Amino acid sequence: MDSTILLMIIGMAIVTYIPRMVPFIVFRGKELSPFLQGVLKNVPFAVLGALIFPKILLIREDNILFGVVGTVAAFLLAFIGANVIIVVLGSIGVLSLYSVLFM
Repeated sequence: MDSTILLMIIGMAIVTYIPRMVPFIVFRGKELSPFLQGVLKNVPFAVLGALIFPKILLIREDNILFGVVGTVAAFLLAFIGANVIIVVLGSIGVLSLYSVLFM
């Protein structure tokens, strides 16, 4: 292996490791406010939504309704408290049925 590639891998590992360890060092022994804890707990959902939403509208370029139907099915299943696997499989099932009936 070329030494340049090895140095790049080590550099990327360090750059990735530092932001993950800094909060542990800075906030060691400190309690965050309940508001900040609530905000931080919701960050993954917000990021996931921001990544997924544009693709919902572009899943089938010829029919935007296809992505909307799948999204509505997933939201309804999640709203009634279904497990994540049930939400995914349910929306796949609804889209499969939609494809057979309307495509």
